[in-house]
Amino acid sequence: MTFDAQAPAAGLPVAAQRLFGARRQSIRHAREFAVGVMDGWGLRRRVEDVRLCASELASNALIHGTIHDHRFLVRLDYDGVRLRLEVHDSRGREEGAELRARSPRETEPRGRGLLIVAALADAWGVEGRRDLGKVVWAHFSGGEER
Repeated sequence: MTFDAQAPAAGLPVAAQRLFGARRQSIRHAREFAVGVMDGWGLRRRVEDVRLCASELASNALIHGTIHDHRFLVRLDYDGVRLRLEVHDSRGREEGAELRARSPRETEPRGRGLLIVAALADAWGVEGRRDLGKVVWAHFSGGEER
């Protein structure tokens, strides 16, 4: 799999994004996309954190956030200091509902994705989209590594 990520020119922000179908294998493809983009940009310091967060956010988008026959988008932005990972989906939040990391019981096999994101990312959150859906994002500091 190849990626269209070009290494950032000195101090200029860069971005890459890709749409993924509402299929289970898209989670792996989203993870590979994020890692491939970071590699193309010469960023290695937080690659494992970003890989795991991309997987968790893509999983959530697929399971909870994607309306039937819609896709989800993974976007990475890098400004030379901070990497922003975004996952856009087609299902918005209920009015007034807060998307937050929950505390599942020890015996529950699911429900830890946002706890993982909260533990690995420097910051994370959710924003509504103007037309349809929401964006769940995570920030990772690290600086230039080339």
